[in-house]
Amino acid sequence: MRKFMRIGLTGGIAAGKTTVSHRFAELGATLIDYDQLARQVVAPGSVGLRRIVETFGPNALAPDGTMNRGWMAEHVFGPDAPADALERLNTIEHPLIYAEAERLERAALSVRHDGADASAADGDDAVGAVQIVVHDIPLLAEVIDSIPFRFDHIVTVEAPAGMRIARMMATRGMSRAQAEDRIRHQSSVSERRAIADIIIDATQPLPDMLAQVDRLYAGWVKDARRRSSSTSRPRLQI
Repeated sequence: MRKFMRIGLTGGIAAGKTTVSHRFAELGATLIDYDQLARQVVAPGSVGLRRIVETFGPNALAPDGTMNRGWMAEHVFGPDAPADALERLNTIEHPLIYAEAERLERAALSVRHDGADASAADGDDAVGAVQIVVHDIPLLAEVIDSIPFRFDHIVTVEAPAGMRIARMMATRGMSRAQAEDRIRHQSSVSERRAIADIIIDATQPLPDMLAQVDRLYAGWVKDARRRSSSTSRPRLQI
């Protein structure tokens, strides 16, 4: 039986989730980055971009054929954005993102499964035979009821709103109003905590936070091995 565990990773914008996801990748996890997929499904010439232009109008398209992100941000997240603008955008993007995430996960598991079989034939029970797949999903709390995945664990990375606003202003060139708009359009801390069984406090010193990530990963590898030895144990549903 395959040694496999699927993890959902989320967190408030600019809380430190990227640092955590990169650490999981360094430890050997397969990382599926939904922000990257969101950019991919609206690339020039894509079905997603065509549907966005049809829905939001020609101003959604920049002169170079890419999505006009500044215009879209203002018309989806801005204070004067229509109430249903984000829902209309998500209706276009989310099915395309989920389909690509499913494809990437199947491909990763197929490769690792073949490698694990070869290792097993040689008597090798190394950590590499265990596959941890981390779905990095900023809006997981918003889509938890519709996303076509069930997770063994859900991790949320959290930091105070004031710290996150300061980070967005310093590193992303946002105004305070823009940063506050982004937070306002995300799930609340309580909503993320409600779906998560693991919380990472991003205000702790970086070495301590990374050590927590390392412990989590090691525990998941151990648990995946233990579960793979018992076919009668049901998968945890979250």
